[in-house]
Amino acid sequence: MIFVLGVAGMIWWGGGLLHWNKSMRLVLIALLYATVVLIHLTLPATSSLRVATGGTATLWLILGGLGTLVFGYAWGISKLRQRATLPEKTADSATPATFSETELNRYARHIMLRELGGKGQKRLKAAKVLVIGAGGLGAPVLQYLTAAGVGTIGVIDDDVVENSNLQRQVIHHDADIGTPKVFSAQATLSAQNPFVKVLPFHRCFTDDIAAELLGDFDLILDGSDNFETRYLANATAVALGKPLISGALSQWEGQVSLFDPARGGPCYQCIFPSAPSAGLAPSCAEAGVIAPLPGVLGAMMAVEALKQITKSGDGLRGQMMIYDGLYGETRKIALKSRPDCPVCGHGLDKTE
Repeated sequence: MIFVLGVAGMIWWGGGLLHWNKSMRLVLIALLYATVVLIHLTLPATSSLRVATGGTATLWLILGGLGTLVFGYAWGISKLRQRATLPEKTADSATPATFSETELNRYARHIMLRELGGKGQKRLKAAKVLVIGAGGLGAPVLQYLTAAGVGTIGVIDDDVVENSNLQRQVIHHDADIGTPKVFSAQATLSAQNPFVKVLPFHRCFTDDIAAELLGDFDLILDGSDNFETRYLANATAVALGKPLISGALSQWEGQVSLFDPARGGPCYQCIFPSAPSAGLAPSCAEAGVIAPLPGVLGAMMAVEALKQITKSGDGLRGQMMIYDGLYGETRKIALKSRPDCPVCGHGLDKTE
């Protein structure tokens, strides 16, 4: 058996020195292997050839199976690497993204998707996404964007982790109580995927920082729980021409939409011209919320974000998806721009 393995080694390494191509060397080794197996299957057990090559075919069959698995794995990794690093003839491919073998293995299920492939995973790695809020909606959004390999993720929130948050804000843990949410989230996300850069901003999202902050990101996801922040995020995103994915929820129901006037859709204020009167839209603290609901809506927001970044499928631009967990219903409604919208309306002077 050692002699046969030595011959195989000579074919591989000696053939390399003689500049035989890899395919030829693999064929010769395969022929050698087939010959040895044939000897064990056809000659009597007492044959000197069988004795000299191990005495039984079982060991060779096991060795062949292991070799096939190793070769198949190496071949699969090479194909994934080829798909992930293939240069694109598009504007966003001037510097092709590169992936380590660990990343290729981690994102293999993405790269296999026809709609994403290596091109889509490169776009995810190059993307910069800002998530407003690290609470109920922000938690699943951040976790899925991180798991998916979005290269740079910013998160802004001025709150700290409280015991009552842990019923639904699954990014935080009991030991994080009292810790700023953005730092608790950063620790969880960095442990989840060290290949992603997480930028925490422990401060309130206010008008004096909004434009500068949003200007550094390609896509904005708003998971805030108050209308003041939602209107500010919308107005700033519209002014900068950035797409905004917004989610909201209460009790058993939630909604998700993509607001993108720069590309033909309405903005948030087109649909909600003014904040509702006090008591008409109670917060989760006032009205309650079922624990998995933020996960459902946050996952929907993350899906929309990945579609927007990778240019896959049809997004929720001009549509709103409404999910009712109590009755297990999901429906979509069409949204339209308002020409008189003070934020994105074309007929108005936005400086007024």
